[in-house]
Amino acid sequence: MTTQINLHKIALDALEDLKAIDIRVLDVTKLTSITDYMIVASGRSDRHVRSLADSVVSSAKKSGFQPLGVEGEKEGEWVLVDLGDVIVHVQTPKTRDFYNLEKLWDIDESVAADAAD
Repeated sequence: MTTQINLHKIALDALEDLKAIDIRVLDVTKLTSITDYMIVASGRSDRHVRSLADSVVSSAKKSGFQPLGVEGEKEGEWVLVDLGDVIVHVQTPKTRDFYNLEKLWDIDESVAADAAD
């Protein structure tokens, strides 16, 4: 749990330092076993998205956490940084609106319980 909290804070601080837009943290512990938290944020442009993701990676490494993977940095519309217990999605506003990850992963617990029955 301490690792999650540290990773959580490291990623959030890195995003806030470079002025990420509309940062949202999703607790997905009850929805998937691949990660515990997803952080979704936007950048103003492809370049800003890449810079935000680079900042998350650099901050994680400086704190002793090696990212498991980074995807999408070449295009810059959507960069995913996999920190294990925390996955960070940095997107342009247009891409974020299209994929709407918050809606996909923010499932009401009562709906999830009904679906499981």
